[in-house]
Amino acid sequence: MEVKRGKQVRPKKQPVKVKLSACPLRLTYQTNVRRKGQGKSLTRDVWLVEVRVLGTDWDPWLLLTDWPVQDAPSALRIFTMYRQRWSVEDSFKFLKTCLGWEDVQVLDWQGIRTLVALAWVAAGFLFDLGVTFDWVEVQLLAKLGGWEPHKDRMPGKITLLHGLGRLFEMLATQATLSNYATAHQGLPPKIAAFLHGWQPPGDL
Repeated sequence: MEVKRGKQVRPKKQPVKVKLSACPLRLTYQTNVRRKGQGKSLTRDVWLVEVRVLGTDWDPWLLLTDWPVQDAPSALRIFTMYRQRWSVEDSFKFLKTCLGWEDVQVLDWQGIRTLVALAWVAAGFLFDLGVTFDWVEVQLLAKLGGWEPHKDRMPGKITLLHGLGRLFEMLATQATLSNYATAHQGLPPKIAAFLHGWQPPGDL
């Protein structure tokens, strides 16, 4: 998880310990809340799971579920399920950040596909969705973002966003040059000479 512990200056991705506790509750609710029509009162057995991330100043998480929580493995299952759900939601927010960059509209279809695919790779690594640092795509984005290998320190969100930003700038530049070359039957001679015979790229 990405947390700030002890005297750390900023949050970073690192292993953490959590304390889980749970208790059963009986919840009574009305079925017509936010709905039209005649409702009725129902009672349901639920479980409240409290999660404390040790070594941080975070408030405890309170998770309400109708899955039975009767032992440590079932409490861990609920915690894991909610973590995965939040990771997916965080991944969508991360992807929207990337696609919200200015000038994304100048990219061609292949450029957008490349950016989206690598943004998902970065999100999968950042939010623990099965992508690890062993993936060469993550290593490349980290290198583009200026990350340098260091013991017990993995690249974080800022680094990978920077890497994606540099990739995006390259794709946007290629798209702009390609559009100009198509519209004007080539690039201006001095720019073409500076670029040493640049040609529109193939699939990337």
